Amino acid sequence: MKVSNENINQHIKQQIAFDSGKNLLTDDQVNSLKLIDITVTLVEKIKNLDNETEKLMIDFLTDEALQEFCRINQYFSFNAESVSKLKDIFGALNQNIRQLDDHAVQSELDAIGQEHYVNLCNWLVRTNAFAGKIYSNDQEYIQAVACSEYTPDLQLKILEVDINNLLEPVLDVGCGREMNLVNYLRDQGIEATGIDRFMIENPYYENTDWLEYNFEPAKWGSIISHLGFSNHFIHHNLRADGNFQAYAKKYMEIINSLIIGGSFYYSPDLPFIEKHLDKTKYQFTGFQIEGYEFKSSRITRIA
Repeated sequence: MKVSNENINQHIKQQIAFDSGKNLLTDDQVNSLKLIDITVTLVEKIKNLDNETEKLMIDFLTDEALQEFCRINQYFSFNAESVSKLKDIFGALNQNIRQLDDHAVQSELDAIGQEHYVNLCNWLVRTNAFAGKIYSNDQEYIQAVACSEYTPDLQLKILEVDINNLLEPVLDVGCGREMNLVNYLRDQGIEATGIDRFMIENPYYENTDWLEYNFEPAKWGSIISHLGFSNHFIHHNLRADGNFQAYAKKYMEIINSLIIGGSFYYSPDLPFIEKHLDKTKYQFTGFQIEGYEFKSSRITRIA
């Protein structure tokens, strides 16, 4: 019997909202994380899911959870392997719920929930070890690291981009779920696509981690990343356990994926790597931004 995911997805959204902002690393005395009350009807629906619908549910749950993690801290990084492990955790939760008998009580669900949150905590620390260092275990709620999707006009102004001289095709690295800049450029007749780490359905978007994306040599006329790639590069460069070497390699891969005359526009600037660029191959231009502490950069491939 095929069961609709509509009610289950609504319940998932309610669960994510209940957990929103809570610290997975808290100890038992302050931990308020738990699975919200679940009706017998919902348990029965989960038990009756066919394989295809169950996979869609787990995909939806994984994406909703990743959005919440990234809302709390944009510097959390989840590659394909870590996302796969997260799906396994939600798959195990689903199987445990399936095994509840028809007369299950909330206390049984609470026990399943406790095991689930321990698994989530262990997964988070394995994939982002710095979380265990910056979040205290007596802190019930976590203040989110500011992260917003900006208007196209603001992005273009900060990056000193003149769309009349923008070489195509254009790739927006970390374009955001709304794809504001990609949509704006396409409305102007410019061939533009975007990549980011969330699941959305759009023919001009690819769901991928920028460290895993293949920047093919000499493919792009322009690459844009406002408060995206370089922001995270700086974060990893400053962290003792940061993945700065992977970011440095990917940075070189990005600028080598430009066609001759193409440019990589980004903010904030990266003076610690820009000063080492081969001046016979790349032209660097920096821009001071009025009202902002950071600068923006443009790297143009000239050979």
